[in-house]
Amino acid sequence: MQLARHEERPYALDYADRIFEEFVEIHGDRARADDQALVAGLARFDGRTVVVLGQQKGRDIAERTRRNFGMAYPEGYRKAMRAMTLAGRHGFPLLTLVDTPGAYPGVAAEQHGQGGAIARSQALMARLTIPLVACIIGEGNSGGAIAIGLVDRVLMQENAIYSVISPEGCAAILWRDGAEKVKAAVALQPRDHGVEHRLVAELRRMSHRRLQLVVVVGDRPSGALAVRDQRLTHVEPVHTHLRNRDRSLADTGHAPPTTRCR
Repeated sequence: MQLARHEERPYALDYADRIFEEFVEIHGDRARADDQALVAGLARFDGRTVVVLGQQKGRDIAERTRRNFGMAYPEGYRKAMRAMTLAGRHGFPLLTLVDTPGAYPGVAAEQHGQGGAIARSQALMARLTIPLVACIIGEGNSGGAIAIGLVDRVLMQENAIYSVISPEGCAAILWRDGAEKVKAAVALQPRDHGVEHRLVAELRRMSHRRLQLVVVVGDRPSGALAVRDQRLTHVEPVHTHLRNRDRSLADTGHAPPTTRCR
């Protein structure tokens, strides 16, 4: 858990700078505001255009406050849906970089329709006929993660976590005491759900502190492992693609052992 949350781990924009070419960020949800906790944009990857979504926490107090520690409001998910629609219209593969404590739980977010925005984002992803890939690069908690995580392929960094709720939130609900977060983390088993299709090994010797190292696995960026997957790049009939996605989602939690990539 501490490694997944380490303040010097690479965030979404660090990956965007090192993996993609010509990354152009999209701003605003065309309705209310531009939520900077969630970044979206177009980029070039291996000679093809892709759409990229990611949660960004921030490096210092000022940026973390501006980006709300990576916890998006409904405006962020509406911006994500705007980018998803663009990807679907033009046939661009969609790559999401998941790293969030969860969707923002504040009163203002609920007043703006937080639950509905998360649900609509998942419904839209389920209908898209383009290749969808999610990379869990840090912590992926609660609806904030699954809102951009309903995909064909899931990569997960070796020290990342993926859970239905943060340990602090679980402890507050079950024991009404945030100090029980260690007990909650053990009970949640945030890295053992059979959700991920590939577990991406991180380089040893404090790789979480070395941005230039953690982004690369071998001589290829880690994100390449999914986008270059044959089942994703191969053009399938729409009904076949959606049927395969449905089967993959139905098998979640009961999947065979994940493939380790080094």
